[in-house]
Amino acid sequence: MFRSLSGLTTRGRCLLAAGVAAAVCAVVLNERDLLRVAVFVVALPLLIALFIAASRVRIGASRKLLPERVSAGSAGEVELALWRDGKLPAGEVLLEDGVPYALGSRPRFVVERLPHGRVIALRYPIQPMMRGIQQVGPLRATLTDPFGLCEFDRELIAHSRLVVVPKVVSLWGLPSGAGIGAGDDGSVRLHAGQGETDVVVRQYRQGDDLRKVHWRSTARRDEIMVRVEERPWRGGTTVLLDHRAAAHHGTGPAASLEWAISFAASVCVHVRRAGHRVRLVTEHGKPLADVPGDGGEGYDNVLLDALAALQPAHQRDLTTGHDPAEGQELIAILGTVSNQAVTELARFRPRGIRSLAVLLDTPAWSGGVSAPEHRAAATEESAALLRAAGWGVVVAGPNSPMPQVWGDLCRTAAGRGTLIGGAL
Repeated sequence: MFRSLSGLTTRGRCLLAAGVAAAVCAVVLNERDLLRVAVFVVALPLLIALFIAASRVRIGASRKLLPERVSAGSAGEVELALWRDGKLPAGEVLLEDGVPYALGSRPRFVVERLPHGRVIALRYPIQPMMRGIQQVGPLRATLTDPFGLCEFDRELIAHSRLVVVPKVVSLWGLPSGAGIGAGDDGSVRLHAGQGETDVVVRQYRQGDDLRKVHWRSTARRDEIMVRVEERPWRGGTTVLLDHRAAAHHGTGPAASLEWAISFAASVCVHVRRAGHRVRLVTEHGKPLADVPGDGGEGYDNVLLDALAALQPAHQRDLTTGHDPAEGQELIAILGTVSNQAVTELARFRPRGIRSLAVLLDTPAWSGGVSAPEHRAAATEESAALLRAAGWGVVVAGPNSPMPQVWGDLCRTAAGRGTLIGGAL
C-alpha cells in the first residue's frame, strides 16, 4: 500500500490533500454533499495508484548497438525499440538510457502515447573518444497514468557491452632489406656460405670477434665490416608495446599511452594484411595477441579487442631477461626507458637480426615542446644507446603523424638493411 502511494506525482498528492481538507470541512460544516465530493477526490488517486501497481503496464524494449565494435573517435549509434503489451492504456513514458560520460551525453526521450501493438523506434548517437570496454545502460522508464496522478520507475533493459577499439591509421610501405617484405613469411635467412656472394656483412660493433672481419668488404667500404653468422630463424615480426604507466605522460585520449596503443594496432594490422605473421608482446615479452598472417578480419578483431581492454602496467622499469622477439624481427614502441633497460633490451637481441624502435618523447605529452632541439635529454640518450647497439630508431612526439613515423621507420630500416647486407 505505502509502496504504491510513493508513486504519486505532485498532482496526485495535491489532489489527495485537497480531498482530505474537503472531508474535514464537510465534517465540521456537516455538509454531506461536500463529503461525497471529498471521498471521490481522495479515492481517485489512491485507486489509480493501486490499479497501476497491481496491473503493471507491460512495456517491452530492446537495444541494438550499431556497431557493437567502434573505433575511438568514430561515431556510432544506439537503436531502441519500445512497445506495449496488454490493453491497459499507458500515459506518458519518460525513457533514460545510462550512457557513460566517455560516450557522450545521456539521452532522454518522452513518449506521450505508447500505442498498442506497434513498435516505436528511437535512435541516439554516441561518439566514444577513449578506447575501452564500455557498458551502455540500463534503460529506465518512468511510467505515468493518463491523468498524471502517479508514476513508477521500471528497468526495461540491462547493460549492453560496447567495445571501443583503438584507432587504426592507414599506413603505406614496408621496411625493406633484410626483413619484412622479403623471403618466406617476411624473412631472409642469413648465410655464411663458402662463396663470397653468399657472405652477409654489417658494420663492426664493439665486442665483435675480430676473426669475423670481412677484409674485402672492409677495403671496399673503408670501414671495418664483419661477417654475420647463420642463425635459426623464425619468420614473422614481433611488435613490442611498452604500456607501463610510469613510462607515459598525459591523460585521456591525448595521452602518450593511447598514441602508442593506436600506433601498435596500426602496425600490426598493416603488417598482417601484407601477409606476414605478427606477434604483439608487452614490455616483458609476454604475448598479448597472436595474429597469424593467413587469418581474416576475425584475427584483427582479436588483436583490437585485446588492445581495447589493455590497462596500464604498474611496473617501474622495463625488464625482459630474454629476447622478446624470440628470434624474429622486432619493432619496439617504447615510452620513457632507463639506460639500464635499454642496455638489457639490446643485450638480449641477437646480432644480425633487425631491431627497430619508435621512442616516444613522452615529456612533450605533458605540455612540453616536441621539437628535436627541445627534446628531453633522457630521450635523446636512450635513442643514442639504441642506435649504438645497431637499432633503427625514430623519435615521435604528440604532433607526429603516424604515417610519417612509419615512413621514417621504413627508411631507417632500409638504411640498416644496406649496412647489414652491403655485400649482397
